[in-house]
Amino acid sequence: MTEPEKDTQLATTKYSVPALEKALDILEHLSEFAVPMTQAQLARALGRQPGELFRMLSYLEQRGYLKRDQANGAYSLTLKLFELSRTHSPYDELLLAANPLMNGLTDELRESCHLSVLHRDRLLVLSQSESPKPFRLSVEIGSLHSPMGTVSGRLLLAAMRSDELLEYLERQPDFLAMSSTERAAFLNRLEMIQDRGYDHSDSEKFIGWLDLGVLIGNPKSRTRATLTLVALKKSDTPDLLWALPKLKQCAAEIARQVGL
Repeated sequence: MTEPEKDTQLATTKYSVPALEKALDILEHLSEFAVPMTQAQLARALGRQPGELFRMLSYLEQRGYLKRDQANGAYSLTLKLFELSRTHSPYDELLLAANPLMNGLTDELRESCHLSVLHRDRLLVLSQSESPKPFRLSVEIGSLHSPMGTVSGRLLLAAMRSDELLEYLERQPDFLAMSSTERAAFLNRLEMIQDRGYDHSDSEKFIGWLDLGVLIGNPKSRTRATLTLVALKKSDTPDLLWALPKLKQCAAEIARQVGL
């Protein structure tokens, strides 16, 4: 075993909390599959012995996180986790972490940036940090846009599961109005965005408007957001790809601070 491997093993052993890991494994598994499961089924799914889970299941039930069906003994999640999460908006924590980092990015790159999420099938701009330049682009906070026609929106669509995406697109008039060739091209573009991890555009809505965006966090996260840089096109700066490393770094730090 190499020294780095020994250090990793030591750190894992030192900070491991087996009881907590067991409880989180149970809660996360029931949340992911959303079907009631017996003690034996959970044990098989988590690679543990049924006896290992008995006390933890009983305690989680006692604390109100799980409920047990008296007929078949299957456990399912209660609303307690949901109630805990709703004591504050998930976006409050996101904005608290993002705003100072976005301001720092804007100061460094001297271009505006904004943070967006999907809200009721539309793209919602949650926050913005404006460039210090006298001539700059700005996107109104709280404004709603078509996800299909924006860099931020396509990033969020590309992060969806395939079944989730198709269900979403079936509700979109813009997508339904496309020809089969156009639909295929759009879906191919989403696959490309997913593979490379960013999207950009040049004069998509307005001539001379440049966009470059990245996803904040993990595509599997329930809360998904994007960080997008916008700038006026200049003769010596044909695109914004030069800013991609800094943009990714900022998005990664936002995700780290809020646990996405």
